[in-house]
Amino acid sequence: MHTPGTTAARPAAARNTPATATVVLGTLGLFTSFAVVGGLFGAAGLVTGTIALRASGRTGRGRALVGLLLSLAAIAVSVLAAAFIAWYANHTQECYRPDGLHQYVECVRRNLSGH
Repeated sequence: MHTPGTTAARPAAARNTPATATVVLGTLGLFTSFAVVGGLFGAAGLVTGTIALRASGRTGRGRALVGLLLSLAAIAVSVLAAAFIAWYANHTQECYRPDGLHQYVECVRRNLSGH
């Protein structure tokens, strides 16, 4: 029974900070992966998640696994975003002249449509 003015002991799952950190890093990585930076957060989440899985036993294992999956997704999306940026830069290389936005848009449209 909890009496006012005393502190109750927190369950072990709530104290598993590596698992919580893994979820936070994985989520942050997934949200920033389109800017390619998310891969770094995802890699940190993988390391933290591995530590959380080894240290947690049963408590926090679900959070650690969710964090690991989010981290893997963040890394995958970052790799895809980097590949797309490289592909786009390769196909629109001649458009990088400071002539103006309208000319840039026309050049990109022309280069990406194959004309």
